[in-house]
Amino acid sequence: MADPTAPPTPPVPLAALLAREDLGLRQLAGPDARAAGTAVQWVHTSEMADPYPYLLGGELLLTAGVHITDPTGAEGSLDVYVARIVAAGGAALGFGVAPVHDTVPGALAAACDHYGLPLVEVPRRTTFSGVARAVWRLMAEARHAELRRVTEAQQGLATAAARTDPVPAVLRQLASRLGGLTVLYGPDGTELQSAGRTGEAARGALRELTGVVRRAAPAAPASASDTVGATHLAAYALGGGRDFALGVATDRREPGDHTIAGAAVVLLSLLTGEHQSTSEAARSTALVRLLLGAPAHAVGALLGTDTWTVVHAHGDRTPLSTSALAAALGTALVDPDEDLVRLLVPADREITPVEGWTLGASAPVPVAGLGAADTRAARALRRAEATRVPLIRQHANGVADLIAPEEADAHARVLLSPLSDNETLLSTLRTWLSLHGSWDRTAVALGVHRNTVRQRIARCTTLLGADLNDPDIRMELWFALTRTTT
Repeated sequence: MADPTAPPTPPVPLAALLAREDLGLRQLAGPDARAAGTAVQWVHTSEMADPYPYLLGGELLLTAGVHITDPTGAEGSLDVYVARIVAAGGAALGFGVAPVHDTVPGALAAACDHYGLPLVEVPRRTTFSGVARAVWRLMAEARHAELRRVTEAQQGLATAAARTDPVPAVLRQLASRLGGLTVLYGPDGTELQSAGRTGEAARGALRELTGVVRRAAPAAPASASDTVGATHLAAYALGGGRDFALGVATDRREPGDHTIAGAAVVLLSLLTGEHQSTSEAARSTALVRLLLGAPAHAVGALLGTDTWTVVHAHGDRTPLSTSALAAALGTALVDPDEDLVRLLVPADREITPVEGWTLGASAPVPVAGLGAADTRAARALRRAEATRVPLIRQHANGVADLIAPEEADAHARVLLSPLSDNETLLSTLRTWLSLHGSWDRTAVALGVHRNTVRQRIARCTTLLGADLNDPDIRMELWFALTRTTT
């Protein structure tokens, strides 16, 4: 899984390729690569007359012109060819002058000028694979440089957070690293602290943008972005449940800027959190009373809310990414277990996917139901991983609520008694049913071979004496399994 704290790979400026003497590339047509800031995200080679369906955008498309039967372009085919590349989002066209054509067709250059597509001549001595290798090397160098910049920025932010005036110090450090304005906004949109500079129009637009992410807004996202003229705007919600927001305005946007801002969000969330507030003191009291043996329902009111959602999360864990996850979900109650992260989230907070994490969330429950909710969150996480989706939410039962819990539990015990001593079979049956009988997805969720799943389900069929292909039996078994806590 990709590192959620790492910036994306920066594209390669086409001008950097043109500057390499070992390649000998020469731009013949289209807007000047340096002035236009043309960037290449990858290289693709194609001799098709219409490569449009196979382009993703951002490519340096290389061709030897095998498909060009009329170099004069009299029939308009070259105009169509270039127009389709531009429509697909191609960054530039590289034309090899050997072995099919001795020179780049003039009609092709004219079409590139017309449609604004940079046209680069690839000399005889330069292979297409050599061009591709050069692009990958430049990308690797750019990525290493960006990683180094991000690492240094994170270290600088951490140092700033340790100062006696941590919030303004972090804002100053962030403004310096990103080259723009940084603002901390209160719950009502008031500017509490700021550092750096930007235009008044951008500053006003930034304040409006932060209103989108403050949790007072319904279904507020964790971040939002916009532009005002040439100024890039970004807003981030801070964790801690106090509706603070961070605003950033910059004249340029680098691939690692979002990662750097994310580190600042985590630090500011901690710095603006309710460390010694009444709410935090109440939580500490609740923890002490639980440790001293008080029942959960007796200390539930001290936690500040009546109902909670349990979330299980898998991801590429680091202290920074775990804190970012907690901040994104709006909670400070985090348990970084050995192989997963568990969180308690107030029921009024919306659970949304978080980049770099796979989440399983229970239905909201009172404090007394947290144990069962923990089990359901674990099941939801297993299903999310098996189906390769970022989030699965477990919803409260409907029909099950019509049956007395003690009767439902007794029925479940009797129905599943043939499997009661074999947790492996119970777990396999539960996962298989939750994934609609998919052998492959169940194998992925359990980390076993699909044939092992088949053998276990066959064993369940024998012990239960039931036809597991019957939807009525599957429904009854699923109901019984939801009553178990294993």
